[in-house]
Amino acid sequence: MPMLDETEYALFINEVFLKPSRLDMDKSPAESLRIWEEARRRALDLYFRLTGLQETNVWAIYHHRLSIYGPPCNWCGKPLRTPKAKICAACWTPITSLPGKE
Repeated sequence: MPMLDETEYALFINEVFLKPSRLDMDKSPAESLRIWEEARRRALDLYFRLTGLQETNVWAIYHHRLSIYGPPCNWCGKPLRTPKAKICAACWTPITSLPGKE
């Protein structure tokens, strides 16, 4: 699954929350829903333009923020679950060998 860097993630958040919240003031529930659906569509289109992957669930994209994961494991290459991980959750390799983790 393609990950978003901080600049791309900020663009995504702007499409999903900031633009709709500015437009949603004093709107009827039906109009608010229309605004949200339009924002959702724009956010999914943006994700496709950035990554080339056609995602259908806008909420799934929140987990594809590069900064919430650690570097790739030296053994299996999968991203660590957090930047402070001490062991790879995929292959159980200790992370003491990664640069900056001494």
